[in-house]
Amino acid sequence: MPNEKLIELREKSEKIELGGGQKAIQKQHSGGKLTARERVLMLLDESSFVEIDEFVEHRCVNFGMENKKAPGEGVITGYGTIDGRLVYVFAQDFTVIGGSLGEMHAAKIVKAQQMALKVGAPIIGINDSGGARIQEGVDALSGYGKIFYNNTISSGVIPQISVILGPCAGGAVYSPALTDFIFMVQKTSKMFITGPQVIETVTGEKVSAEKLGGAMTHNSVSGVAQFVDDTEEACMANIRKLISFLPQNNLETTPVVEVNDNINRIDEALNEIIPDNPNKAYDMKDVIYTLADNKEFLEYQPYFAKNIITGFMRLNGRSVGVIASQPKVLAGCLDINASDKSSRFIRTCDAFNIPILTLMDVPGFLPGTHQEYGGIIRHGAKMLYAYSEATVPKITVITRKAYGGSYLAMCSKELGADMVLAWPTAEIAVMGPDGAANIIFKKEIEESEDKIAKRSEKIAEYRNTVANPYIAAARGYIDGVIEPADTRKRIISSFDMLLGKRELRPEKKHGNIPL
Repeated sequence: MPNEKLIELREKSEKIELGGGQKAIQKQHSGGKLTARERVLMLLDESSFVEIDEFVEHRCVNFGMENKKAPGEGVITGYGTIDGRLVYVFAQDFTVIGGSLGEMHAAKIVKAQQMALKVGAPIIGINDSGGARIQEGVDALSGYGKIFYNNTISSGVIPQISVILGPCAGGAVYSPALTDFIFMVQKTSKMFITGPQVIETVTGEKVSAEKLGGAMTHNSVSGVAQFVDDTEEACMANIRKLISFLPQNNLETTPVVEVNDNINRIDEALNEIIPDNPNKAYDMKDVIYTLADNKEFLEYQPYFAKNIITGFMRLNGRSVGVIASQPKVLAGCLDINASDKSSRFIRTCDAFNIPILTLMDVPGFLPGTHQEYGGIIRHGAKMLYAYSEATVPKITVITRKAYGGSYLAMCSKELGADMVLAWPTAEIAVMGPDGAANIIFKKEIEESEDKIAKRSEKIAEYRNTVANPYIAAARGYIDGVIEPADTRKRIISSFDMLLGKRELRPEKKHGNIPL
């Protein structure tokens, strides 16, 4: 091959690798941001990245674009590995025309999406873009539409991860919203439909970009994002960690890692974790960390709807999705946000063959006009739907309170739990003993000379007669009452037993979840 041809190839590749050039790269770095290429190389295993479509160019001739070069068309696409497992990736390059999306920019992303779907591998999209390329008009809009369509077709088939590492505004936010997981970084990430200037112009409301669409806004207030980190380096490390809990696609199971933690470990601390006072809180995260292999837990949406805990752990080396009441927040009551958070997580686990462990200590759905007017009935029904729909192995452990409809909503036997275990402290009833005694024994209490003593007596009577785990066990609604210290070995044994689970459902196009 003539040397000049090789030289030409190398020169073109080097120019494309520089993106918008050294000046633009320096500006990116001065803003505390890595370049698109640096992000991809940091995310993937060393020397594993293979770029595709690097020579693609735009075809726009409007408004001087015919004279404007856009190396790589403002987005890097390709594939590589994370811990030796194949993933596809695209990263918008803000140094090239602000990472704006045009016809060919979108075509590169769409090709990566289609290739990932064809071979059954996760796709990770790194978003850092000024939005649609205005000069390309409807061609840019069409590009977004194709990306959204592919997000939807791939949903539940391959894991889709979005990483917001710069601006993501207007229609661009809907691609991340259609994916399974969204990562953001403090002071770097911004997501909003309409920016602060437009809002001020239309409504007169003044708000900063950070408060409107920053990382903590979407991780704690809106619930749009699931993960937040302080640096891009920490973000990439967490994406790699998340990938380790997920299968390549919906036809595979999750990777099994070598276990160096005793699967028969007895945790005596759990025997003491439930306070004597039934109205006193404790931290359910202590239970989760105690049960998990090597006490490792990757929490999903840790800052949103804190009254319920969701995330991934391993038991006997296998991935397990955890949904747990948090008595420390709102006494563990379910509300609108908790229902949405847990329902989405349940469906994510079910789509990707990840067994579900539910830890229940729930006194009910949160009362109040705000919740009722906000549609708590509709939102709460999502949990009932998600649990009932899920066919993965499901194990529920009742640690303390299990009252009314919320008991059912936290994966009772009736909603398809394969194994329900209870601690001796479990209280399973239509309502708490205090409220039940006030209704059932109202007349006796009112007619008593010592109302306080009589009320205490009747509360104890209700607790002993109805609100204890042995009544439910006698009727087969729970499969066993266990010592808390034995919980780890019992749930590992149960999940091992359920490895061969098969469950057939009626054929249908799809269900109609109460959105």
